Amino acid sequence: MNLVTQSRFLLLLVILLLPQLLLGETFVVKDIRVDGLQRISPGTVFNYLPVKIGQQIESDETGEIIRVLYKTGFFKDVKLERQGDVLIVFVTERPAIAKIEIEGNKSLETEPLLLALKDIGLAEGRVFNRSVLDKIEQELQRQYFNLGKYAVKLSSTVTPLERNRVAINIDISEGGTARIKKINIIGNSAFDEEDLLDEFSLNTTGFLSSFTKDDQYSRQKLSGDLEKLRSFYLDRGYINFKITSTQVSITPDKKDIYVTVNIEEGDVYTINDILLTGDLVLPKEAFFPMIHLVRGEVFSRKQVIGSAERINTLLGNNGYAFANVNSIPDIDEEKKQVAVTYFVDPGKRVYVRRINMKGNSDTRDEVLRREMRQLESAWYSAEQVTRSRERLQRLGFFDEVNVETPAVPGSTDQVDVNLTVVEKPMGNLMAGIGFSQSDGFIFSTSLNQRNFLGTGKQVSLAFDNSDSSTHYRIGYVNPYYTVDGISRGFNLSYQKTDFDEVDTARYLTDTGVAGVVFGVPITETDRVNFTMDLIHTTYKPADDASTEVVAFETENGDTFLDFKLGTSWSRDSRDSSLMPTKGGMQSLSASATIPGSDLEYYKIAYRHKRYFPLNSAFTLALNGDLAYGGVYGDTSQLPLWENFFAGGIKTVRGYKDYSLGPVDSKNDALGGNVKIVGNAELFFPAPFKLMEKTIRLGLFFDAGNVFSTNGGNDIDLGELRYSAGASAFWLSPMGALGVSLGVPLNEKPGDETEIFQFTFGTAF
Repeated sequence: MNLVTQSRFLLLLVILLLPQLLLGETFVVKDIRVDGLQRISPGTVFNYLPVKIGQQIESDETGEIIRVLYKTGFFKDVKLERQGDVLIVFVTERPAIAKIEIEGNKSLETEPLLLALKDIGLAEGRVFNRSVLDKIEQELQRQYFNLGKYAVKLSSTVTPLERNRVAINIDISEGGTARIKKINIIGNSAFDEEDLLDEFSLNTTGFLSSFTKDDQYSRQKLSGDLEKLRSFYLDRGYINFKITSTQVSITPDKKDIYVTVNIEEGDVYTINDILLTGDLVLPKEAFFPMIHLVRGEVFSRKQVIGSAERINTLLGNNGYAFANVNSIPDIDEEKKQVAVTYFVDPGKRVYVRRINMKGNSDTRDEVLRREMRQLESAWYSAEQVTRSRERLQRLGFFDEVNVETPAVPGSTDQVDVNLTVVEKPMGNLMAGIGFSQSDGFIFSTSLNQRNFLGTGKQVSLAFDNSDSSTHYRIGYVNPYYTVDGISRGFNLSYQKTDFDEVDTARYLTDTGVAGVVFGVPITETDRVNFTMDLIHTTYKPADDASTEVVAFETENGDTFLDFKLGTSWSRDSRDSSLMPTKGGMQSLSASATIPGSDLEYYKIAYRHKRYFPLNSAFTLALNGDLAYGGVYGDTSQLPLWENFFAGGIKTVRGYKDYSLGPVDSKNDALGGNVKIVGNAELFFPAPFKLMEKTIRLGLFFDAGNVFSTNGGNDIDLGELRYSAGASAFWLSPMGALGVSLGVPLNEKPGDETEIFQFTFGTAF
């Protein structure tokens, strides 16, 4: 035993024996006195003391008393003494934390850091413990390492203050961010290294790395990438694939990181048999479409697991909520083949006892229940429960919709479906100001009751005013006019429009509409609407109107009463109405005035927009918009105000709003009876993480134009206009802002171009 070890042993022995030497023999405690307290009350100490007045203390119990008081963390020194039959506890309190300051942190915000420190015991007003501060320094260093800042330096200063307090200052020198210089994969022969690295989220520094941060090393990211690499091989038949080692090295200046992954690929295995066993409670034929494996094809873990999940979902949708499906591979190493057996354990069939509603203090129960696709006393179906929740969310009446399916106490084959909703205000009064380059300043106000008296019916009053138009609207919709979900709505509106204000042909219209609409649900995402409108229109050419505008009045008159019938089909499967990343939206509509109307015309339109998620950051959107209008009877041409227009931020960017297509003798846009528009846009989030949910950036390519087939003119696709550029959408606190920088690619003489375009609206 060396000298240092002997000294430590003697010190420990003294600490253990000191209380016994001070207290002496066993005695009965007649009183307890605590000395040295400053902030902590004596009552707190007495609560922790494992000895009470009247209790006899043995000489070997004193060490436990000191340990208990130390364990509270309040004291840095505790001593015991005896004066007669009085136990005296001498304590020295740990200092309290008066102030915590963090300096030099740029990558980690101060407020979240202080909250995190508070969670682990370091906060103003708490007792200071040096060991906790040491742990915090280690945790901060770990967080900076996760950000790739390996040169970070932390310095903590504890300054004593009056009244046994301390001030803590944590000074952080973050240093630069280490970047991945090279990722090497060693041992691959079946696939190129570039193809394998495409599976990684980590990457070497590239053009978008400042946005994606993919060149910053993280242990968690590397673990995820290694699992992706393993899945890549297992999905291609390499059952015995192994990652033998991984090395991560950093240069002495802590700026560059090198990652090396050593692998063993093994051989490719094929599937030689697919078996189903267990309790097949459904017909065997029902399981076959769920299994996406083929004998003789290469083994794929993804398809094996996916098939098991589909079988599990099938059972769950048929009442077997607690089914368990296991895939068991039987590997023939000699023939390099695998037989996959699916063992089905369905468990008991589960029924729904009750559907309970909670939180709908204003909305009637029947409004929620009619959206439910899961029924009481029916088999439990996970698909129907999920669909029910989605339908309730789409109502727009609730901020939150939560569903729980607890088992019924005392039953092994019943569950309840408990719905908890958080209601939005049933009505809102809104006023708004906006601006667009075509309509100028826009003022709008509306009173909208989307859930009138909790019945689910919608009542609305609205007024819009801009440089070009004034519009009044009254509407009413009953979404469940029948128990089958057929909706019925009524609307009254009046609109006065000066088309000259939007730089089109020079005329004015006053239009009043009284209409009714019926909606029929076809599927969960499909709906068909039928409309009937009585329309009164007054048409007035401007004093300096073109010959085409005046000719329409001469040929057709200036006052019209029309009865229009229309039908439309729509499908909406988007995951979000504001910034979707997958799904799509389709609509096909047709409308026509009936024979005997003052104007006899019809219109057909089709639009299809689809979103394709390329990865977690990029989304490709494709849009097609086609429309056609024609006339019959004595009407000479499609009414000018029913023409289609193109150009602007909503159709072909880079060209002025409404400017494309035929023009009149005054060289003003006249519009056309045919519209062809197509758009392709690549969306990606803003470079700042805090803004990724409110800002979306894009690169686009637009094509389109409008044409007139009056007088036998043909549609010339060579007249399509093209543009490309960048776009941005910001869901700001003041409203939605859309901006585009579009460059016309094939402008022709007479075209009105506009590179920068925007639209802005707000509600308050």
